[in-house]
Amino acid sequence: MYKITLEMMDDFRQHLFDEERAEATITKYLHDVEAFRKWLRQKEITKQAVLEYKRELIETHSPASVNSMLSSLNMFFKYSEKTELQVKLLKIQRNIFADKEKELSKAEYEKLLRAAKNKNNERLYLLMQTICSTGIRVSELRFITVEAIRCKEAHINCKGKHRRVLLPQDLCKILFKYVKERKIQSGSVFITRSGKPLDRSNICHDMKKLCEDAGVLQSKVFPHNLRHLFARTYYSIEKDIVRLADILGHSGINTTRIYTMETGDVHRVQIQRLGLLIC
Repeated sequence: MYKITLEMMDDFRQHLFDEERAEATITKYLHDVEAFRKWLRQKEITKQAVLEYKRELIETHSPASVNSMLSSLNMFFKYSEKTELQVKLLKIQRNIFADKEKELSKAEYEKLLRAAKNKNNERLYLLMQTICSTGIRVSELRFITVEAIRCKEAHINCKGKHRRVLLPQDLCKILFKYVKERKIQSGSVFITRSGKPLDRSNICHDMKKLCEDAGVLQSKVFPHNLRHLFARTYYSIEKDIVRLADILGHSGINTTRIYTMETGDVHRVQIQRLGLLIC
């Protein structure tokens, strides 16, 4: 009788670690497998049971969440050499429009900058501009170092991937002034009082505190949306999605397409400009 034991879960964790998966990814996979294990309640794992679990997920979760959870299970079954238990993911039509309730506009970004400046939070003011003008991930912010701004380029080494990010000259100028005033002589530019690089939760919390003064919805305000704004702005000017994928560090352009989606309102204006409607 095939069951998922705690020992198997530990072995799976070690396997993911050995594959150099990100900690957040490992946690996600284990959480999803554990949810399935609890759902089983000591029952034997069969293909029928997995399909029944899939049907329940469809009733209670969004299609994207269902696929995410099933992907974790399929990964576990593959590791356990039980590929006959793997199930097909849902077919989801790709959404071609961004949600305007979640996407940050350039005007809203500028409001956040003004709010940070009015609060005399120069660190956050420059941090947001650094992410938005380079398109880096918030997890890559620690690679924006004193050494990087001196040579006007950062060398990103994250998740086993290496890439070079060119830093705008004006950004380097204002960051160099910032580190000089704060006597930061080497290492990461954006650090805590104890000298450690800021983490995602610190940054997100500080950004959310700007929302009321900036008049921007909290649902739009988090570090990754600055990266999205960079991508949309770059693509609107250059129209080069392959080059943009390289800049963002994507392995393929399908992910980059998500970053460049405009809202339905923008698309409506674009198609009206075609002049194909005769009134």
